[in-house]
Amino acid sequence: MRHLMSLLRILVLVLGTAAAWPPALAQGVEPTQIQLRRADGALVLDFSARLTLSHALEDPLQRGVPMYIVAQASVYRSRWYWRDERVARVSRSWRLSYQPLTATWRVSLGGLAQTVPTLSEALNTAARFSGWRLADADRLDPTERHYVEFRYALDNAQLPQPMQIDLGQDWKLEFERTLRVEPATP
Repeated sequence: MRHLMSLLRILVLVLGTAAAWPPALAQGVEPTQIQLRRADGALVLDFSARLTLSHALEDPLQRGVPMYIVAQASVYRSRWYWRDERVARVSRSWRLSYQPLTATWRVSLGGLAQTVPTLSEALNTAARFSGWRLADADRLDPTERHYVEFRYALDNAQLPQPMQIDLGQDWKLEFERTLRVEPATP
C-alpha cells in the first residue's frame, strides 16, 4: 500500500511538472490582422501575421537557400444558378534569402528589395502588407454579394528541385480564409 502511494505521488509530481512547462511553439501562420475595406475607389486588403518556422524550414534558409512566400486573392460574385463568377485575381510573391557574406537577410517583392539584420525581421516584412488593391470598385456590382478567397503560403514549387522530393508537414506554412465583402455604403 505504501509503495502504491509513493507511485501515485511520483505520478502527480511528473504530471504537474509537465503541465507547468511552457508549450512548444507550433509552426505556421498566425494572423494578427486581416481586413477588407474600400479605399480610393477600390477594394483593398490589410494583412499581418506572425510566422513561426519549423527547424526543417529554418535550416535551409540559414544555409542560403531562398524561399518564396506567395499571397493570392480572388474576388468572386455569388451566383445561385451557376458557379460563382471570378471578378478579379491578384497575387504577390516575396523572396526570402540569407546573405552569408554580410550576415544579413534580404526580402524581395518584385523589383524592390530590403535588407534586414535578423530572420524575425525578414519574416515580419514578408508577413505584413496594407492597402493591397484587389479590385476596382466599379467591378463590384452593389446589388450583388461578393467574397474574397485569400491564401498566404510558402511556395514549395520554387524550391530547388532536389528539395521538392518528399516534403512533409514540417515544410507546410499556409493560411487560407474566405472573407465576405461588405456592401458599399452610399
